[in-house]
Amino acid sequence: MATHTTRMLIIGSGPAGYSAAVYGARAGMQPIVVQGLQPGGQLTITTDVENYPGFADVIQGPWLMEQMQKQAEHVGTRMMWDTIVEVDLENGSPFRAVGDSGDEYVGDVLVIATGAQAKWLGVPGEQELGGKGVSACATCDGFFYRGKKVAVIGGGNTAVEEALYLTNHSDDVTLIHRRDELRSEKILQDRLHASDKITPLWNKAVESFEAGEDGKLHHLNLVDTVTGEKSTLEVDGAFVAIGHAPSTELFKGKLEMDDGGYLVTEPGTPKTAIPGVFAAGDVMDHTYRQAVTAAGTGCMAALDAERFLATLEYAAKEAEAAE
Repeated sequence: MATHTTRMLIIGSGPAGYSAAVYGARAGMQPIVVQGLQPGGQLTITTDVENYPGFADVIQGPWLMEQMQKQAEHVGTRMMWDTIVEVDLENGSPFRAVGDSGDEYVGDVLVIATGAQAKWLGVPGEQELGGKGVSACATCDGFFYRGKKVAVIGGGNTAVEEALYLTNHSDDVTLIHRRDELRSEKILQDRLHASDKITPLWNKAVESFEAGEDGKLHHLNLVDTVTGEKSTLEVDGAFVAIGHAPSTELFKGKLEMDDGGYLVTEPGTPKTAIPGVFAAGDVMDHTYRQAVTAAGTGCMAALDAERFLATLEYAAKEAEAAE
């Protein structure tokens, strides 16, 4: 067991954590990134990426995360292969965290970039066909289904927003919901019902995702939640849209969260209610959830962290001069 000290401690990797590390290292804060269970975050399970700025050709999610990690290391970031299991925020800066390894991490500022995970149905074929017709992000993958038949599973804001977005690419969108009415906001429901490209399929649940001979998604096996009747729906793409779960268990009772479990920050900033603690990426963003926005908030967290430390150092010098 060892103690690792730094001016900037970053919990979690992915675009937010790595971007914070790049900016933090360039500012001389010698950041430590504790990478967690899934180094690189959700992009490591994403294949084709076409919407990250700067790349004319399709790139691979794992490759992009590998490049971000290398860039962060190149400018002076230390990467730690550990998972934080305990944090102490009560006493203010410096903040302390304990890893699963037993090592302790101490940082003058703390950036939380633990991300979020899409909620899945947990039915056969769902994970096996990930990237082969099954997705949890229409904004990320809808482009690949131009002119094809697609389905969205869910009934809340996320599902309706995904269905509406997909009408930019497809004239044949089916919204599958296990009830006979939506849970989304009325304005979204009105937009959905006004669209001639979206067909709601009520009282239906997906029992499994089935592949065709080419190994890609071919159809969904459905069951009627009222009658129990079985049916199938042939689709080229299916989007599971039943929400996301932010990875914030570690901070329950320690930082303010909204009803969805996302960390609450000062509007327009990554600042939490505790001075010196910042949240970046999907752990605090339930609206956009894109790699580029996560990277942007990681940059913001590092810049605000640098200013926070400068203020602390100035106050310490003033106090010393007054003695």
